[in-house]
Amino acid sequence: MKAKVLVTGGTGYIGSHTIIDLIESGYDVICADNGINSDRSSLIAVKEITGVSVPYFHVDLCDKNASEAIFMQHPDISGVIHFAALKAVGESVEKPVLYFRNNLESLINVIDLSIKYNVKSFIFSSSCTVYGDVTQSPVDESTPLMEAASPYGRTKQVGEQIIMDCMKNSDTKSILLRYFNPAGAHPSGLLGESPSNPPQNLVPVITETAIGKRNKMTVFGNDYPTRDGSCIRDYIHVCDLARAHTLALQYVFDGKQNIQTEVFNIGIGNGLTVLEIIKAFEKVSGVALQYEIGGRRAGDIMAIFSDHTKAKQLLGWEPKYGVDDIMSTAWTWEKNRSK
Repeated sequence: MKAKVLVTGGTGYIGSHTIIDLIESGYDVICADNGINSDRSSLIAVKEITGVSVPYFHVDLCDKNASEAIFMQHPDISGVIHFAALKAVGESVEKPVLYFRNNLESLINVIDLSIKYNVKSFIFSSSCTVYGDVTQSPVDESTPLMEAASPYGRTKQVGEQIIMDCMKNSDTKSILLRYFNPAGAHPSGLLGESPSNPPQNLVPVITETAIGKRNKMTVFGNDYPTRDGSCIRDYIHVCDLARAHTLALQYVFDGKQNIQTEVFNIGIGNGLTVLEIIKAFEKVSGVALQYEIGGRRAGDIMAIFSDHTKAKQLLGWEPKYGVDDIMSTAWTWEKNRSK
């Protein structure tokens, strides 16, 4: 009998790709989302790719009663993967109350219900932003957490602590996946990053500029003490990231996790600058990008990339895709969705 997994934020970019990986790994999946930055079209693509129609609950997880209705209808949920959150660093600086209320209240409700309904495995979509403005990279799971550079990063720091405290005396085991910069699209070309609101992540901004949806793009800062003055990030293909969530779930189900809450970094482990990412796209696509240099953006940190040794050793995870794969799949997706 297939284990049943609830994916919150499941119509979103990472959530929908993870649903595909879960289905292909033999899990029975249900999806919850409030549709604030995505819609059910991603589940149509999921069905095209997998042949499975995923049950969908249009729910605001800040509404405890509406959220509990999912668990009442599906009391056999064995695992929860919690993606649902607002995630734009810049917007969080402008609207911190919105971010604290949405990201933390929804998390508390889902934790409460997971414990109440005896969920075995709780996987949290955390972020490298929890490390704050680090002084050196790569970072591993033992790197001390610095002051968060944005309210978004703070919600992930506080969220991790809430999970550790709440799971301590429960039968639910939790995993915090601290991942770096997801990018790229499903190799089928049928699914990729397609937020309802204007994207702020670098790669969709690049592809939208290349295809003409934007006249030009802005590189935020060229005066950082890096190779070329722009910020350094660790870009990971979304399908590699999706796979990490499935492996984390299996790790708990297989009885391999000996402590209540475990932390893993998920990233390629190689830092690239914004300008290097632009050049990588231009090489893969053959399109010259129109961009300008702007000032530094509030909430951005200078440089961060990962050490994912622990995930490789314990989860058996390592990235299959490189930066060229990220750019080529993202560009194929952009051209397909723009037809």
